[in-house]
Amino acid sequence: MDDPRAFLPLSPQQFHILLALTGSHLHGYAIIRDIEQRTAGAVRLGTGTLYTALARLEALALVDESNRRAPAGEDDDRRRYYRLTPLGRAVLAAETERLESLVRHARARGITAAGRPALSRSR
Repeated sequence: MDDPRAFLPLSPQQFHILLALTGSHLHGYAIIRDIEQRTAGAVRLGTGTLYTALARLEALALVDESNRRAPAGEDDDRRRYYRLTPLGRAVLAAETERLESLVRHARARGITAAGRPALSRSR
């Protein structure tokens, strides 16, 4: 599949995992912490959910295992590190574009993030 849009829509968990991997190669617990911190605790992945989603993303070639490791004193040999593949980055960008389009449509219908009606427009 060459078209990143063929992978859409992503589940919220998949989206957050790919987003977490945009900055660096991370192990599972670091991915969980990144998501929890970035969402101020609104999204919390359990280890079962994380590793099921990672296995699926790996099978789709959106992430792969990285050989990059933390310094020896800060690492644990049992940890598996993951990285975003170029296809994964393209799929994340396509999903971001899809979500932005949904938000634009909602805004055009007067929906705002705070639940307040949008300012009326002259027609």
